[in-house]
Amino acid sequence: MPKDDKSKSLNLKDIKSDETPENFGNEVFQTLLIEDVKYKTRLTKKFLNRKPYEPVDPKKVLSFIPGTIKKIYTSKGKKVKEGDKLIDLEAMKMINSIFADENRTIAEIYIKEGDMVPKNQVLILYK
Repeated sequence: MPKDDKSKSLNLKDIKSDETPENFGNEVFQTLLIEDVKYKTRLTKKFLNRKPYEPVDPKKVLSFIPGTIKKIYTSKGKKVKEGDKLIDLEAMKMINSIFADENRTIAEIYIKEGDMVPKNQVLILYK
């Protein structure tokens, strides 16, 4: 798509926000500066209470769905290769297998067979 010289693009690095939000009753406003133009935005309670972003830690194996641990195929200190089966997780009457994504050594196993785990719980920690 051709881009003419009059069009403006918005990059996240172009957005600057004031450090102190303004409070007016129940509403919270924040000033954003985009390409030297100030905008006042309304921040909702949902936005203010949001969980901050955490990058994925490659040393942790997390449960991707709530379920029950059926079988553990590895042990603490064992070296696993890419593609080795680590855990069978049963969820909604289906067995989901969790495999090693790279060659690693198991540092810790936080679960045992028969445990019920919620979503995003740490199951295994690599060294």
